[in-house]
Amino acid sequence: QVRLVESGGGSVQAGGSLRLSCVASGTIFRRNVMGWYRQSPGKQRELVALINTNLATNYVDSVKGRFTISRDNAQNTVTLSMNSLKPEDTAVYYCYCGVGGGSYWGQGTQVTVSS
Repeated sequence: QVRLVESGGGSVQAGGSLRLSCVASGTIFRRNVMGWYRQSPGKQRELVALINTNLATNYVDSVKGRFTISRDNAQNTVTLSMNSLKPEDTAVYYCYCGVGGGSYWGQGTQVTVSS
């Protein structure tokens, strides 16, 4: 079992920056994937960014060049630095961990970007 606890998020004007952090605890195998998904009202949850324990990353096209995902393997943390935020980035952001064949989710944190 893996528990994910998120922090960060909030409200910001367009063009601003926010940082999301997530700490994983429990049975964390040496190889895993962590990252962030988001969901806005009326839309399906979508991938934002993923990073594995080898630090290989994957981003959705809409955030490339604006968002940066990083992790600390020793601390089992993942961070999403979000710059040049746009109103369309408004969503609930969920921390994700894929490990041992299972998928685990945080409780979600709201990000609101006003124009």
